[in-house]
Amino acid sequence: MTTPGKFLTFEGLDGAGKSTALRACAAFLEARGIAHVVTREPGGTPSGESIRALLLDRRSELSPDTELLLVFAARAEHLARVILPALERGHWVLCDRFTDATYAYQGGGRGIPDGRIDVLRDWVQGSLRPDLTVLVDATVELAGARLGTRGDTPDRFESEAHAFHERVRAAYLAILAREPVRVLRVPAEWAPDAVAAHLGDVLTRLLGLNDGPSRMEGAR
Repeated sequence: MTTPGKFLTFEGLDGAGKSTALRACAAFLEARGIAHVVTREPGGTPSGESIRALLLDRRSELSPDTELLLVFAARAEHLARVILPALERGHWVLCDRFTDATYAYQGGGRGIPDGRIDVLRDWVQGSLRPDLTVLVDATVELAGARLGTRGDTPDRFESEAHAFHERVRAAYLAILAREPVRVLRVPAEWAPDAVAAHLGDVLTRLLGLNDGPSRMEGAR
């Protein structure tokens, strides 16, 4: 089965369940023989993974501006080497976090104005936007409780104060309010089977959509 490539991103607080939602979508595509790439941000390339390690390391002392620039440096490489080539081949791309996370974490969390992020977004990715963004929405309390069950040492972002994560969630919900067609909210309280069934319905409809104007116009 062949189909034009679609760009899907998955967003939410750490612990919300976005990785579970991504795996459900990947399984849906795999079962139907639809070529797809699963990737993540920051990361997705060797240099991007090195930047990711720096960003997540609790020993890293980074100003908000440095953090923002590193995120977009990793994204530029990711787009050039993974995302855009896959879309050009007609493959679907499923990405764990993308630019919405920048508006949420560096914008909402760190307080960087959206206008400054807009400039970097337009420079690095041009007009490319996700076809669909799945926002797995959890309260800070629920996300934190789930992270606590993993037994891992919290990373640099996970270690931030409760108020930081509240600002991140508020930024995500603001994006949802502005773009309710692109962004699909999935409650984190749903069971994995319910999430998979709902996303399967959404992807079935998405498979029937026409591409419309090229998403590649202006992409760098």
